[in-house]
Amino acid sequence: MTETELTVTAGRAGTQYWRDVWRFRGLFYFLTWRDILVRYKQTLLGASWALIRPLLTMVVFTVVFGGLAGLPSGGVAYPVMVFAALLPWQLFASGLTECGTSLQRNVNLVSKVYFPRLIVPLSAVMVSLVDFVIAFVVFAGMMAWYGIVPGMKMVFLPLFLLLALLCALGLGLWLAALNVKYRDVQMLIPYVVQVGLFASPVGYASDIVPVQWRSLYSLNPMVGVIDGFRWALGTSAGEPYWASVALSFLIAALLFASGVWYFRRMERTFADVI
Repeated sequence: MTETELTVTAGRAGTQYWRDVWRFRGLFYFLTWRDILVRYKQTLLGASWALIRPLLTMVVFTVVFGGLAGLPSGGVAYPVMVFAALLPWQLFASGLTECGTSLQRNVNLVSKVYFPRLIVPLSAVMVSLVDFVIAFVVFAGMMAWYGIVPGMKMVFLPLFLLLALLCALGLGLWLAALNVKYRDVQMLIPYVVQVGLFASPVGYASDIVPVQWRSLYSLNPMVGVIDGFRWALGTSAGEPYWASVALSFLIAALLFASGVWYFRRMERTFADVI
């Protein structure tokens, strides 16, 4: 298929495009499974990295914020409070990174074969779910050790999980499309993740943010996601700031909708530029 044909097919009308997304679902499964295998291939510790990273981060944050800074945890063991926040954060950070660089890692596929390019970042985000599941199993053991029982609120956890994925995919689609034209975007992604880690209530409870700053602070959609996770898992002292949760849903929806729109708009140029 020539570049001209690729450009035409990449710009198909919306209805036909989404039919193609479903028709190429086999490619989605293949890319997801391939990325899972490649992620841990020829690594000394393999899937253990999914545990090592959040565990080390938990230890550092517990010592710095809980020990040295003496920040409150609302009566919940500080390691549990931190790990409950690391679950959605690692899912978001990993999904964002994988999604934002996904097109560059599949240059030959994108430039030579027609398929809905949206499949590439979608499959990349799904890989982060593997790390999440592994870390969640360990967290369940930690909760049992500390005698924490989530209760019926646990049924809301998938909703906040979906919200974290929407945040990662929405912002990731913007970065993936921009990264095709501006290669220095991939240099920006680790910086965004690093700043976001401290700008989100991972190592501390969001209650420490002054009331007059809560609305501004809640513009970070991961604030509502993390607070929701802690609440659903029974690792927070009380109810989350529901205005922050509602704002997170709104921003995540806007990010996802605008990300899909911009990705589709730029998709027809990917084969020529990449």
